Amino acid sequence: MRESAVHAVRRGLLYAVTATASVTAAAVTPPSVSSAASAEEGTRIPFGERYHAVQHGGIVRAANSAITCRTTGTFTPVSPADAAACDAARDSATASNDWYDMFYTDLDKDPNTYNSTRGELRVPAGAKVSYARLYWGGNLRVGEQKPPKDNGRVLIAEPGGAYKEVLSDTLIGHRTADGADAYQASADITPLVRSAGSGMYTVAQINVAMGRTAAGAWGGWTMVVAYERPGDPLRHLAVWDGFEALDDRRRELGVGFGRLPTPARVNGSLGIVAYDGDPGIRGDSVTVGTGRGNARSIADRSNPADDVLNSSIADIGSNLIKRQPAYRNTLGYDSDVFDLREALVPGGDTMNVSIRTGRDSIWLGALFLAVDARR
Repeated sequence: MRESAVHAVRRGLLYAVTATASVTAAAVTPPSVSSAASAEEGTRIPFGERYHAVQHGGIVRAANSAITCRTTGTFTPVSPADAAACDAARDSATASNDWYDMFYTDLDKDPNTYNSTRGELRVPAGAKVSYARLYWGGNLRVGEQKPPKDNGRVLIAEPGGAYKEVLSDTLIGHRTADGADAYQASADITPLVRSAGSGMYTVAQINVAMGRTAAGAWGGWTMVVAYERPGDPLRHLAVWDGFEALDDRRRELGVGFGRLPTPARVNGSLGIVAYDGDPGIRGDSVTVGTGRGNARSIADRSNPADDVLNSSIADIGSNLIKRQPAYRNTLGYDSDVFDLREALVPGGDTMNVSIRTGRDSIWLGALFLAVDARR
């Protein structure tokens, strides 16, 4: 029997958090690298804890995709019924990235960048940023083959600022499978976000390929930010990441967040970063268990229970996340935040998340959690 990632995580990386009035926080220190070229790669990275805290505060995020269908030129749909125009596909609940000739999204006026998109980060007034991490990734092999040497490097511009180079500071996930050459990298950007605060951030030069193949072109970025604010509820805050593929060889991933008591009538949210989830391909789901009763499915208006990873960037069911561009269908990139209230069964003492697929192939990159520590 193949060993699941959750078993590997439980052996060395689970932690216990308890609801106390004092603040406890820690970021897992990654191996530092001096350049993107020296960052090591792994074909599979089991999910493990990146950051955890018990503090008065929460987690916010900004995100966007890096590539979309081409509005000019030609494309070859799978069938005449699929021959939707690109503009319509961007707002469709079924259009898939493998139907279209895909091209970089480039919003800035800089001739030195070939892709750039923006997303708004909303840090509440009076809050202090505790931790910020940028995740980015994509498919390197579509109509063109991008070399992996640039996987660990992107550019970021804070609100009103100029581009700064960001280099991955941890092991990069990189695996060729199912016709795709997929990767994810990440970096700690806490000082930048702590200084710049809220506003529109621009991320450019994500290493992603354009064109059209059966695997499709896809890629994007997500900034996950934990903050502290005295007036907010005491919460468990956690960021976990890895690089795992769900496909014909493996259809389920379980991640255990460890001891996390669930009082009655608490609130919580769960964020997921994933790649190549196609809308309209039914069978993928997310369930949450607390160690008491049966695990419960999570879903919302933007993410149906049997098609959760469906090329969307949504916040508790709303697609009205300020970003540029703001296509409803990202054509292969998911960065979603779900309401956990219905899944938080009172009396539980653990938190376990299970992600399953039916026919879709999905690459999982990060999970982030914010749950009240007490009523």
